[in-house]
Amino acid sequence: MSKLLIVESANDQYFIEALVTHINIDIKIDSPVCLIDEYDCLGGIGRLENKLKSLRSQVQKEGIDKVGIIFDADEVGIDARTQNINEKITLVFGEDPDVEFAIFILNVSGKGELETLLKAIKCKYSPMADCLEAWQACLQDKKLKQKDFDKFWVQIYQRYDCCTTKEKKQADRKCGNEASLKNKSIYDFDYNMPELNELKDFLRELGIQKGTDNM
Repeated sequence: MSKLLIVESANDQYFIEALVTHINIDIKIDSPVCLIDEYDCLGGIGRLENKLKSLRSQVQKEGIDKVGIIFDADEVGIDARTQNINEKITLVFGEDPDVEFAIFILNVSGKGELETLLKAIKCKYSPMADCLEAWQACLQDKKLKQKDFDKFWVQIYQRYDCCTTKEKKQADRKCGNEASLKNKSIYDFDYNMPELNELKDFLRELGIQKGTDNM
């Protein structure tokens, strides 16, 4: 029997792949619910039903006995997002599914998303990104929504605080989310915060420690 992890977007996948490598476990991560750009993926909960429908035959063919689902809390919060996901699971698999589901909601202090967490665990000097706070305050009643601000902050941090001049010439490839999360040490995956520690515990329970047999 095997386990499978579903994430909301490609950026979540890059982050989780980097994190599971860091904590030295194996997890099969399926294609993300959203296969398009990150802003469109904010509606990932609406696409989850189709993802679950495609999963039904996969569960039988591959002998999957447990499915992990990682989604953002966004502004609705952990409980509401968990309820949303459970409703989709029940709709597709019924009240008594033949596969176990485990849900984790990415958050900081109960809300937010991946970028909110990344901003909290950044570990490099970030003068360019930090100056955005003053810019945001200057906007007054035209301030960005927090989720959009956090995304912008992470983009500036990765591209202007953490990329070399040479890398900036190939910014999409060298300074984007995949390269920044998987090939650079600009986030502290050992940072001691409850939300990150709980995520690592969730992944350890779902995954297989490298060097051990799949029980």
